[in-house]
Amino acid sequence: MKKLTTAFLVLFLVFAMAACSNSKSSGTNNAGGNGGSNGKTILRFATWDSGETLKIQQMIAKKFEEKNPNVKVQVEAYGDGFDQKLAASFGAKNPPDVMYMWNFPAYFQSLEPLDQLIKSDPDMDMNDFYQGLFNYSSMYGKLYGMPAGFTTRVVYYNKALFDAAGIPYPKDGWTWDDFKTIAKKLSNPSKKQYGFGVRPEPDTYDLQGFVWSNGSSYISEDGKKIAGYMNSPETIKSLKMFADMVKDKSAVLVGGKNQQSGDDIFKAGKIAMWESGIWPLEGFKEAKVNFGTVEMPAFSGKPVKGVIASSAVSIAKDSKNKDLAWKFVKFYSSPEAIKMRTADLPVRISVVKEMKTEQDPLISPFYKMLERSNDTPAFLLNKNWDDINRNLSAAVNAIMLGQDAEKQLNNAVKDSEKYIEK
Repeated sequence: MKKLTTAFLVLFLVFAMAACSNSKSSGTNNAGGNGGSNGKTILRFATWDSGETLKIQQMIAKKFEEKNPNVKVQVEAYGDGFDQKLAASFGAKNPPDVMYMWNFPAYFQSLEPLDQLIKSDPDMDMNDFYQGLFNYSSMYGKLYGMPAGFTTRVVYYNKALFDAAGIPYPKDGWTWDDFKTIAKKLSNPSKKQYGFGVRPEPDTYDLQGFVWSNGSSYISEDGKKIAGYMNSPETIKSLKMFADMVKDKSAVLVGGKNQQSGDDIFKAGKIAMWESGIWPLEGFKEAKVNFGTVEMPAFSGKPVKGVIASSAVSIAKDSKNKDLAWKFVKFYSSPEAIKMRTADLPVRISVVKEMKTEQDPLISPFYKMLERSNDTPAFLLNKNWDDINRNLSAAVNAIMLGQDAEKQLNNAVKDSEKYIEK
């Protein structure tokens, strides 16, 4: 799964470049749904995955081919160049038929709405999906992508460090006051051991869960106001909390320039708690770390809220093979294909129950956080969020390095008001 960011594309420039190109993406066949050399219909599928996760996509494609012998699924691995290549293909009117998708505000006008396809397909049981995921692939009341995988965010904790200090393991329902107290007790700067790791340049998208949990948000629900939201006392407190922990040495900055990642430092037993999605879990197992997971802490008297990192599969509006594309999307969303995916969490309720996924104590907190993830991310609420987020990101990075949170967020709001008014 591609980790979510909020840096949108400068699409017009890419489109202009695409118009001057030969309309072929790197490594693609310009079949556009026509028959290939062996007489099979070519269906193009673009993904950002690489390595082992790419192999999973290729396995799913092969399984689809087995069920549809007259079809050849051409998996196009765009990797880190996914956004650029996808935008260029849209601009050249030669997009893949089906593609991974997350950045719906940037692309939805080039995608086929799925509502009618779903409505006319009695085999698609939409109630079997976790409903909160549809919020992340919808725009203006229309659905543009079927959920493929997701992760929420939890706290990983090192059981060995807790045991050595005689501290009980954290449990669901704990608070940020509990968290900070535990982090302080588990910090020993003389041994370069700290209670928590703080990213010096955190993704503002990921921080939204903390802000929502404290009763605020970056932007109003209608997407028309940031003053009093992005710089509210609750937002300030949510973000300043981590900088204060670094200042009092109960946390340490990790993953910055020339620094080890938080994942690696957690593996080394030098931070007791680490906040992340599902991505590092298998790596922690392979490293033989004795760890647990727990849902995020709450601000006193307020419900915990979470943010989802999700991926979906979408159909290009310019696809010449929409019926076949929908058939592939349906298969990709089927229990059979979902069970083949091991890099993220199942999106179907029936699969989770069958595989007893929720009964795994390491996985259970991710699904508990899914139940708490109903808020709409800021990038889906305002078309100019990319511009606004540049100012917010600069403010957040400064806050994590110890600069005045209120001043930084007030300046971010002031510098961003012009984009709200557009």
